[in-house]
Amino acid sequence: MKRAVRGRAARLAHLVPARSGPAARMPFVVLVVVLLSGGLITLLLLNASLNQGSFKLSKLKKETTDLTDQQQALQQEVDAYSAPDALEKRARELGLVPGGSPAFLSPDGTVRGVPSPAAAGVAPLTVPAP
Repeated sequence: MKRAVRGRAARLAHLVPARSGPAARMPFVVLVVVLLSGGLITLLLLNASLNQGSFKLSKLKKETTDLTDQQQALQQEVDAYSAPDALEKRARELGLVPGGSPAFLSPDGTVRGVPSPAAAGVAPLTVPAP
């Protein structure tokens, strides 16, 4: 039992296609399913990519920490070798002795200070032949 449509509604009824049942909804449902599944797959790929970047970042942070520790250990070793007492010990092992009082020569040719020789009884410094 269809009701007759009159006036303006009748004119608009010609513009809207008649429903053909569930078949008319099928393209819309397929489109929604495709869009949702495509979005879900894209989201999963993006999440996997972010996780991979996070693991790489963690690895690089650990490597940076290890290298910083190594650099600090090497700096401590350098500091130990450049300490005054270590330098003195190494110099004595090489045959060097503390110098006496220095004398300075001024630009006008005058000598300032009284020079004194190095510690007595010590062999003079010799330079090894190449």
